Amino acid sequence: MKHLALMGTLLWMCGAGSAWAQAETQEPFQEGVHYVRIDQAPAPRDIVEVTEVFSYRCSHCNTFEPYMQAWNARKPAGVELTRIPVVFGRRDWELYARAYVTASVMGIAEQTHVPMMDAIWKERRDMRSMEALADFYAGFGVTREQFLATAESFAVDAQMRREQRQVQIYGVTGTPTLIVNGQFRVAGNQAVPSYDDMLRVVDYLVARELAALESTPAADS
Repeated sequence: MKHLALMGTLLWMCGAGSAWAQAETQEPFQEGVHYVRIDQAPAPRDIVEVTEVFSYRCSHCNTFEPYMQAWNARKPAGVELTRIPVVFGRRDWELYARAYVTASVMGIAEQTHVPMMDAIWKERRDMRSMEALADFYAGFGVTREQFLATAESFAVDAQMRREQRQVQIYGVTGTPTLIVNGQFRVAGNQAVPSYDDMLRVVDYLVARELAALESTPAADS
């Protein structure tokens, strides 16, 4: 009986030890639950890119913006934040997406991003035409005429088409959505119920991608 009891204790200890080891090695976030791996992901770059897919007409994106700004201020070295304004086939979203891309082509997207959100959601400015949007952007170092001309340019058209194709590849169906290195999609769901949770998942994926970059041998010069 003592022998059987000892064997039972040893088996329990082995089982418990296995469970403890599994708990220690288990990743905090799981693919398919907290994030989605993207098919047709582009080749990795020498930095880690986090892309926010958003719309100025999305109230959730407006609520998320302070979280995104705080994250951008604390993001680690070697990480770049980019944005894609999504259209989803909606005319008003297309107008504001074109305005953002125009600002990007003109080099004023970063300085005008938060002011544009505030103009729409805090000041409730009526800007439902490109002319009205040009009046807004004219306060940031470009003329109304320059903005309107750029909005109809080949460069803006090409970037709009390229980015909307990218949104389809990423499988984005709602906003805000975050893409890590073109390979992982993070959006709110039952397992990721808050904006803080979204950014925790992003931090986890960013850390993984940074570690992968550090472990990749440098290309021969």
